Amino acid sequence: MEDRAKYLALIGAGALLGSITATVALLKLLPPNRGTKVHCSNDTPTSNGKASLSVSAAEVDNCIKEEMYEVEPSELLNDEIVSEQLTRNIQFFGFDAQKKVTTSYVVVIGLGGVGSHAASMLLRSGVGRLLLVDFDQVSLSSLNRHAVATRVDVGTPKALCLKKHFSLIYPECHIDAKVMLYDTSSEEEILSGHPDFVLDCIDNIDTKVALLAACVRRGLKVLSATGAGARADPTRIRVADLRESTNDPLSRSVRQRLRRDHGIEGGIPVVFSLEKPKAKLLPFKGPNGDEENPSDYQVVPGFRVRIIPVLGTIPAIFGQIMASYVLTKLAEFQVNMEPIVNFDTDHYRVLHQRLVEHEELVYGTSMQVQVDVEEVMYVAKELWHCRSARDQTTKEVGRGMWRAVHELMLVRWDRSKPASASNLILLKFTEADEHESTTLEELKEHEPEFFTRVTSTLKRAEIDFDL
Repeated sequence: MEDRAKYLALIGAGALLGSITATVALLKLLPPNRGTKVHCSNDTPTSNGKASLSVSAAEVDNCIKEEMYEVEPSELLNDEIVSEQLTRNIQFFGFDAQKKVTTSYVVVIGLGGVGSHAASMLLRSGVGRLLLVDFDQVSLSSLNRHAVATRVDVGTPKALCLKKHFSLIYPECHIDAKVMLYDTSSEEEILSGHPDFVLDCIDNIDTKVALLAACVRRGLKVLSATGAGARADPTRIRVADLRESTNDPLSRSVRQRLRRDHGIEGGIPVVFSLEKPKAKLLPFKGPNGDEENPSDYQVVPGFRVRIIPVLGTIPAIFGQIMASYVLTKLAEFQVNMEPIVNFDTDHYRVLHQRLVEHEELVYGTSMQVQVDVEEVMYVAKELWHCRSARDQTTKEVGRGMWRAVHELMLVRWDRSKPASASNLILLKFTEADEHESTTLEELKEHEPEFFTRVTSTLKRAEIDFDL
């Protein structure tokens, strides 16, 4: 207990003073062994989940060094060192919500520029159990975008590379690293165990489609990354339903294949960029320098051999966004993503004017309108994502999304209350007419799901505006 007190005192002093000396002293106080060393093996490395890995490229197939920890994920936040390491997350989410993160299990498939950054931040944020899957190795050209790999790691399987570095960051995490390709034969091994989330960071269409279809079939929560290569503008990155992703050839192909082969229309969140690619796949040249057929050089059928230029910052941001999305979902922390379809200022003025005119027509006066254009922007954008409150399922995509915005207006939810930010819903013209002829009691009785969703959304406005 005295040692624990010393650790915490030093951590606190280091945090307060920014002292390197305190950190060094803390490391000296840490006991040399908190667990039991395990064995070396010539088999493909596997783990029971409570492991840290030390491996070089030359030794990767010959030896595994693991350090076992007795602390279960549900007890991790009771450990003073762990709780101090995660103190900023605890302050942000709250203890109980962070505990949901710490006891969660996340699978990350594809550990390149996107997946390595996503996995790294999930680890640093305290996810208690990770399964890392990739068949590929670290190359020199990986280093412009990989989260943790160094030159020493070149030639090492990406899954083992991450596990090695992760053990130095958060050794209490239960990590399983699988050097394998995801396909139908490995589906059960990779997706069993009831993961709380699956991150699809694969850049091959066949494998990506198979994984997403399997997650839908198994009822697993999945977040998919689309093309991050050949982009340069981080402000254009969005999270939305697969049906809404535009300007991305990879997501377009995945959409078509999921619909054609599996009957899946949407319902899968994706990270994508609205930016059109700034470059195309480079021509493939063989050993003699002449342009050749890339399929002749594929190690794995269906995987891309030609290279797409990549600015390393963009896949890193994709991965960070994926981690943030998953963490907030695990912690049940509400975040409202930027809508894909967004109005310009003139359209918000039009919505405000339509509201005023509708109030004068229905109620004989606009005196009960308690919102200005800025508050109309909040209601339309933040509460209803620039879509009808009756249709938040993003059926309209592409040009249809933009056509639909011109058919919307704001009306009161409860006609007995003023037209305030917490009492306005966005509806299409025909829907607004129907709403005006229906009472809230009738909606509650005949459409309980819609009633509950709307009242819950409007409750947010009460909190945001302190009403």
